[in-house]
Amino acid sequence: MKKILLLLLYCSCLFSSVARAQLVIEITNGADQLLPIAVVKFGNEGSQILPDVAQIIEDDLKRSGLFNAIPRNVMLSQPTKKEDVFYRNWRLLKADYVLIGSIKLLSGDTYEIEFELLNVLGQKNVQGRESIKVRKNNFRDAAHYISDKVYELLTGVRGAFSTKILYVTAEGDKAKPTFQLQVADADGFGPQVIVESKEPILSPSWSNNGRFISYVMFRDRRPNIFIQELATGKRQKIAQYKGLNGSPSWSPDGKKLALVLSKDDNPEIYVLDIATQKLTRITNHYSIDTEPSWEPDGKSIIFTSDRGGNPQIYRVDIASKAVERITFEGELNTRARMTPDGRFLVTVQKNNGQYNISLQDMNNGRVQVLTETYLDESPSIAPNGSMVMYATTYNGKGILSVVSVDGLVKYRLPSAAGDVREPSWSPYFK
Repeated sequence: MKKILLLLLYCSCLFSSVARAQLVIEITNGADQLLPIAVVKFGNEGSQILPDVAQIIEDDLKRSGLFNAIPRNVMLSQPTKKEDVFYRNWRLLKADYVLIGSIKLLSGDTYEIEFELLNVLGQKNVQGRESIKVRKNNFRDAAHYISDKVYELLTGVRGAFSTKILYVTAEGDKAKPTFQLQVADADGFGPQVIVESKEPILSPSWSNNGRFISYVMFRDRRPNIFIQELATGKRQKIAQYKGLNGSPSWSPDGKKLALVLSKDDNPEIYVLDIATQKLTRITNHYSIDTEPSWEPDGKSIIFTSDRGGNPQIYRVDIASKAVERITFEGELNTRARMTPDGRFLVTVQKNNGQYNISLQDMNNGRVQVLTETYLDESPSIAPNGSMVMYATTYNGKGILSVVSVDGLVKYRLPSAAGDVREPSWSPYFK
């Protein structure tokens, strides 16, 4: 209990800048076979008007593309505890599961939320009634926490609704836009500005525990790499070599950064030990090596190189420096990311002039193109490996979109203002 409360409070204190227009979700595709669930409006034992926690949970579960929520207006009752549940009513609505709960004021602005998930056919709890304490400003965090619990109980996979996303916006005069690095909930709610600049901001990336981020920011038209602590805003410049300084990527243990540097004329992959500042060159080839990303075991780095004649994805073993090519389909492949379990490789693949998000099964080599739009870029994978967020163009504007790794679920997160680019999905907050 204490751990949960501290987590909710921590998430609420991470970011303190002025909130901006949030991203709004538009679901465009869903899976064919959905799990029917009724998320009943939570009871309110007080007189204050409170956020609709159940609606936030319902929206989370629907957005996953795995659940079909029973509409409230057809529910025959709205129980808040197990004793008031008549399972026959829910069988009539063809609900397999029912989530019920209640909220009561404890003191000041502290509330207790109780909830339980019921199996309609088995007429029993999936798990016992649970309670969490939360402050009034953290009701959305509590709702995402409950969504994560329900998702994991019913799918066996940890939910990612409590995670965050980073992205870059460009607003104002198109010739001289203002660039902002922003952070928001995974559903686009509550955006906060972290950094603002008149020069481009690129390649945001999370550390393994979500405490730090890295990014490239131009100063006097020269790219520099920064590390920033989210809670304090304290920033450190860690690469300002001559030439290119780009594409920082955190190692799985959070102790190293893979970088692209051209300080020795040609863009190559380097690894920086953050504690010692020791820099190790990993690749050495006359072609361009760029866009590094770590494999989950931390022993290898995947990267983009045109050493074969056009950009494709390669893997380099950090210890031996041995390099192997791992993509062969498509006119080119760039910006590769590996799912947390190492099963799938996500890339931007070009075919017939279109740039789409593709998925390569590392077990059998089978490749599936996940998107149909024509200029998709910058894929970033949810920490549970279920969804891929990427940047694309819609109605002439840069927006973020999300697709499930099976390609069945798609939704957009358009912004009310400006172009949105460079998404980076956070890890789980430990």
